[in-house]
Amino acid sequence: MTLTAIDIARDENFEGYLHGSEVSIIREYASTPGTGPRLHRHPYTETFLIHAGRALFTVGAEQLVGVGGQILVVPALVAHRFEVLDGGIYEATHIHANDRFVTEWLE
Repeated sequence: MTLTAIDIARDENFEGYLHGSEVSIIREYASTPGTGPRLHRHPYTETFLIHAGRALFTVGAEQLVGVGGQILVVPALVAHRFEVLDGGIYEATHIHANDRFVTEWLE
């Protein structure tokens, strides 16, 4: 086994299959209120590690304001989206439980 450190910048994606990993990662950094992905779903779990800022998450029929220091887990096949709220920079790590990104856009 060889241990490798990989540098990824803000807003850069990491697809696991390219590096021998079973997960893929998005580093999200947004400062404009109202930004965020439109409604979508994945055939695997997505975990949001929110480092800073606030975002309004819609997960299925529920809404939740996620804030820095929280972890939000979205189950496989559940439609979700988020929208950055004012009051600071939203910074998070989104962990996709798959070695590559698979997204079904719903809007």
